[in-house]
Amino acid sequence: MVELAGIGPAPFAAMLLADLGADVIRVDRPGEPALPVPLPPEADLLRRGRPSVGLDLKHPEGLATALALVERADVLLEGYRPGVAERLGLGPDDCLARNPRLVYGRMTGWGQDGPLAQAAGHDIGYVALTGALHAIGRAGGPPQVPVNLVGDFGGGALYLVVGVLAALLESRTSGCGQVVDAAIVDGTAHLSSLVVGLVSAGLWSDRRGTNLLDTGAPFYDVYETSDGGWLAVGPLEPAFYAELLRLLDLTDSAPDRLDPGEWPALRALLADTFRTRTRDEWAALLEGTDACVAPVLSYAEAPAHPHLAARGTYVEHHGVVQPAPAPRFSRTPAALGTPPSTPAADTRSALGAWGIDDVDALIATGAAIQP
Repeated sequence: MVELAGIGPAPFAAMLLADLGADVIRVDRPGEPALPVPLPPEADLLRRGRPSVGLDLKHPEGLATALALVERADVLLEGYRPGVAERLGLGPDDCLARNPRLVYGRMTGWGQDGPLAQAAGHDIGYVALTGALHAIGRAGGPPQVPVNLVGDFGGGALYLVVGVLAALLESRTSGCGQVVDAAIVDGTAHLSSLVVGLVSAGLWSDRRGTNLLDTGAPFYDVYETSDGGWLAVGPLEPAFYAELLRLLDLTDSAPDRLDPGEWPALRALLADTFRTRTRDEWAALLEGTDACVAPVLSYAEAPAHPHLAARGTYVEHHGVVQPAPAPRFSRTPAALGTPPSTPAADTRSALGAWGIDDVDALIATGAAIQP
């Protein structure tokens, strides 16, 4: 796979495919825009698992080298604004002419067409336009930004990966490649299918924080504990809710949860109860039971949780704690490969491994860059 370097969801998609065993070569251009927040190289996890080569795509020999890589690839990923790859000479027509079986994956926020296709944007705007941002938050409060997990990585990168894998599978029977247009607005809307269905059925209110799964229900919410920690409480099913009340010794005093008019009183009762102990004291009592309660952990705390530690959900790799590859396979397990590489660090070795001749000559002319 050839990755034309960018930031955000496209590198995450390339990282995920590399984690799962793809042979990815990342093409970094001189003068590429830096990350919004500078990272030390070892912590730039979205670059892990694949080498970086430096190519000047505006140099004729640099472009020719990139096209030579395309000829050898099954997949190309790019995350430029629409039209940029075409102007560089690496658009779908250029690449598919060289490699008709190529799956050409395109990652954008707004998509390849439409009135906003050429506009700049970020996750917060994409999720705003789809309705997803409006739905997140407490009653009477503003929409709450869900980091950039819903748009960039959920509705964006993961849909790009799904599309690329589906197109690869189809190409095995047809012998033909195709373009995968993965837009964050499309993927985020698709992620919202359950809620959109509830809205259509009149079972979800546009008033945020008043519904079953958005903190409207007191039995699906977070509660503060005596030490300033938080618990995630979510016993939706009657049997699980009954178990929560039993463990809290509230079976005979809790208001009827089926009556929304009683929800303020039930919320106050639960809040008062959970404020009587620390987060970890409650976790010791409730975690692992059918009460569906979990402590709210920070990213610093999560790797040490016994369940995640037992599964190896987080691992230390080259001195950096990071998420392990997911999902898991019984016969061909994924494994972390090389640590994140700095731009162009692997030009000579990676181009040579992909069968590119005269790499030193390319470096000498400036078509390829090797720090």
